[in-house]
Amino acid sequence: MSDTAAAEHTTEPAETPLTPESWGKTGMWLFLSGDAMSFGTLLAGYAIMRAQSANWPNPSNTLGISLTAFMTFLLICSSVTMVKALESIKNGDKDKFKNFMLMTIAGGVIFLSLQAYEWNHLIHGANLGLSENPYGDPLFGTTFFMITGFHGLHVTGGVILLTWALVSGGRRDHFPDCYNLAENVGLYWHFVDLVWILVFTFLYLL
Repeated sequence: MSDTAAAEHTTEPAETPLTPESWGKTGMWLFLSGDAMSFGTLLAGYAIMRAQSANWPNPSNTLGISLTAFMTFLLICSSVTMVKALESIKNGDKDKFKNFMLMTIAGGVIFLSLQAYEWNHLIHGANLGLSENPYGDPLFGTTFFMITGFHGLHVTGGVILLTWALVSGGRRDHFPDCYNLAENVGLYWHFVDLVWILVFTFLYLL
């Protein structure tokens, strides 16, 4: 076989469309998909227990919604500032990126502070506990603290990731290189915000 014919029959290695950046985004989507199942299971369990209970308290009367409505608004605003932070990277504006990231982080920290205040009020002021509930079914307190606590852990993780993205972006000489990291962190943060809207609806409004 001639060299030309051999070259024609040589199989070229297939190029993969995945890059290190796309692998990172794919990994984040896989993680969020699994995490969504965890929250879905918790909320489904809450719905089942509530449906089967004969003395489930009215959440809006027991918990109140004014403070939590503000917390929800705060997280929605933090999603907006996260979007603006990513936009700032595209525009090459490092100062705006830092400012919007700091606002996003501040939103998460304030949310956690208000949640700690709410828990303290419910435990010590309203005598609501994991297995004690003077207003009705004791499982109400169990499910409330489990679901809101699980979400609070996610917000804490999000604040840590946001801080990491902020520091990483500030240190890079080629500022646009931090876009993929910030985008993946942003996906996580938007997920946390979306889940809270569901938690707020199920636990406080319905």
